[in-house]
Amino acid sequence: MARIVMKFGGTSVADLDRIHNVARHVKREVDAGHEVAVVVSAMSGKTNELVGWVQNMPKVAGSNAPFYDAREYDAIVASGEQVTSGLLAIALQSMGINARSWQGWQIPIRTDNAHGAARILDIEGAEIIRRMGEGQVAVVAGFQGLGPDNRLATLGRGGSDTSAVAIAAAVKADRCDIYTDVDGVYTTDPRIEPKARRLKKIAFEEMLEMASLGAKVLQVRSVELAMVHKVRTFVRSSFEDPDAPGMGDLLNPPGTLICDEEEIVEQEVVTGIAYAKDEAQISLRRLADRPGVSAAIFGPLAEAHINVDMIVQNISEDGSKTDMTFTVPSGDVDKALRVLGDNKDKIGYDVIQSEAGLVKVSVIGIGMRSHAGVAASAFRALADKGINIKAITTSEIKISILIDGPYAELAVRTLHSAYGLDKS
Repeated sequence: MARIVMKFGGTSVADLDRIHNVARHVKREVDAGHEVAVVVSAMSGKTNELVGWVQNMPKVAGSNAPFYDAREYDAIVASGEQVTSGLLAIALQSMGINARSWQGWQIPIRTDNAHGAARILDIEGAEIIRRMGEGQVAVVAGFQGLGPDNRLATLGRGGSDTSAVAIAAAVKADRCDIYTDVDGVYTTDPRIEPKARRLKKIAFEEMLEMASLGAKVLQVRSVELAMVHKVRTFVRSSFEDPDAPGMGDLLNPPGTLICDEEEIVEQEVVTGIAYAKDEAQISLRRLADRPGVSAAIFGPLAEAHINVDMIVQNISEDGSKTDMTFTVPSGDVDKALRVLGDNKDKIGYDVIQSEAGLVKVSVIGIGMRSHAGVAASAFRALADKGINIKAITTSEIKISILIDGPYAELAVRTLHSAYGLDKS
């Protein structure tokens, strides 16, 4: 017998038939004798609808200001998960399974006060553990918790993944199964490269890089939590037959296991290729090369909540001037230019330039730590295809390359092939 947390995303619970299918997955684990908790998202499209209602209400009420109380935003958008959890509990009860729904505040899942993007601080899992021990299935509304102001607080988009991993850590689950519309983590996006392979295992560090660099399988914060608390996490498909052979395998169910590096015996040099579209590059020319310049640039950007990624600095031959180039999301480029313009005198640059429509392609693998020549292989492969590199950043297990947007798919396929990831 094991203790399992199962999480189902919006596409998995999109309508009543799919919720019934989810109930069959849960029943399989219950019938096997496991203690089970389930975390659910809102039905597909429901959160977007609720957000739209929130955004339009001030206009309907005659206000020109697009502002609204973030606490009321949370009260509204959290209702989607409440509906799903109740419906799944009813479906399970109809199958003869002892189940009840839980809202975030009932457990409670305690968060900070950042409404709309709250972080989980603590989960009091004792009551759920007791109920699970008595054979009751806990169906938990994801994406939400209880803030210090005693009001609902939502965790931001993709927050149900974070809820599931946090609950798994709190109840000391043997594993956390994330059910979605794909059957695992692939070496790259199969929509771009049909030869992409499903990975049997991937290390926490690799999955964190994949998620932060463009892979949409899991939310970044959920991977961070899994890594910190060593929660073994499986990515699985909710659309496979719940009763198919192997679906109930406790140790090796179908899908991809995200686990500690020590569990991976055969470590590939490169595990996968990720990409992120809609990057923009900003360059500040002829800056004075003196202490405090970088703080003068990136301090105001941070205060404006603009995420800066790749940073490259070039120093002139005499060492008196420098150029600073960095990337931001394309949606933030106008805001970043305004911030930098407002601080021109303090920063002291001569010219500011920007370019949008770029793509960041990343090569990821824990095996890179002990192998030389990985970066050179990427540069050579891209050069052979005539793809120009605008910027490069590296870490122990990652190489990120900035290129022109139209070359994104070609670059992904080229690098996927260059490292032999298209071979079984």
